Amino acid sequence: MNSRRSLMSVTATTLCFLLYICTTTNGELKRFIEPAKSDGSVSFITIGDWGRRGDFNQSNVAYQMGRVGEKIGLDFVVSTGDNFYDNGLFSEYDPNFKESFSDIYTAPSLQKQWYSVLGNHDYRGDSEAQLSSVLREIDSRWICLRSFIVDAELVEIFFVDTTPFVKEYYTEEDGHTYDWRAVPSRNSYVKSLLRDFQDSLKRSKATWKIVVGHHAMRSIGHHGDTKELVEELLPIMKENGVDLYMNGHDHCLQHISDEDSPIQFLTSGAGSKAWRGDVDPTTNNPKSVKLYYDGQGFMSARFTHTDAEIVFYDVFGKVLHKWVTSKQLLLSSV
Repeated sequence: MNSRRSLMSVTATTLCFLLYICTTTNGELKRFIEPAKSDGSVSFITIGDWGRRGDFNQSNVAYQMGRVGEKIGLDFVVSTGDNFYDNGLFSEYDPNFKESFSDIYTAPSLQKQWYSVLGNHDYRGDSEAQLSSVLREIDSRWICLRSFIVDAELVEIFFVDTTPFVKEYYTEEDGHTYDWRAVPSRNSYVKSLLRDFQDSLKRSKATWKIVVGHHAMRSIGHHGDTKELVEELLPIMKENGVDLYMNGHDHCLQHISDEDSPIQFLTSGAGSKAWRGDVDPTTNNPKSVKLYYDGQGFMSARFTHTDAEIVFYDVFGKVLHKWVTSKQLLLSSV
C-alpha cells in the first residue's frame, strides 16, 4: 500500500510539473490548469494563517474542511499565506512542513492540489524553501509560487505576492528580518509584478476573475487596510473586471463589499490562532461589512457559468454567512 501511495504521489507530482512547464510562456505569470467538473462547476476551499502543528484548533478546522470538501465536491484548496508559523520554514527539509501540513490535512476530500502564496511570516524564514520542488516530492499536493495563475476554465485565480508591497517590512521599525533574496529592489519587483498581473488580467476571458493575496485590501480587523495594495493593485483590479479578492493576514473571517465597484473583499485568515479580541464590530461596522467573525474557520467557493456561492464556516462547521451572486441577473443577495 505504501509503495502504491508513493508511486501515485510521484506520478501526481510529475503531471503537475509538466502542466507547470507547458503552460508557462515568456512575459506571463505561470499558469496551472484545473479542469471544471463535467457539470461545468468549480469548487474550492480557502484557508489562511494556519501552520501551527495542529495547535490553536488547526486540527479541528482541518476536520471540518474535510467534511465540507466532501459535500461540495472539492476540486482544490487555496491558501492565502502565513502557511507555517512563526517564521516560515528554515529549509525544504524542515519537519514543520509535514507536522503542520501533511499530518494535519488528512481527510480524503483534501487530497487535492493546494495552491499557496507566501505571507509575511513565511518571508521571515527561508522563503525559497516553500517554493522548492523538494516539498512536492514529500507531499505532491503542495504548490507554492510567489505569483501565478490557476486556470479553472470558467474561473481564473490570480495569486499575487503581496508581502513585498508593504513598505514597513523594509524598515527596522517592523522588528523582524525578512528573506529578500528574490526581491533585491522593492520598486522594480513590484513594478514588474504589476505589469505581468495587468497583462494577464487583460487577456483573461474567464467568467469569474479572482485575485488572491496574503494582505487585506479592505479589513476592519487588527491589521486593517493595506495602503500599498489599495493604491497600486486595486485600480488594476477595478479596470479589469475582477469579481473577488481573497486574503488572509487578519486572523478572522470577513466579507466586505467595495463601495464603488462590484468587487467583494473576502478574508479567510482563521486557519488556527484567532480570537484576538481587539476589534468591536458593533462600533466599527459600516454598511459595506457583511461579515466579521473573530474566531477560527474557513471559506468555500462554488462557481458555475452563471452563479457564485461563497460560504463561511466556523471551527465546528457551522455556516456563519452565505453570499450568492449571479452574472446573468446582475443581482446579489446576502
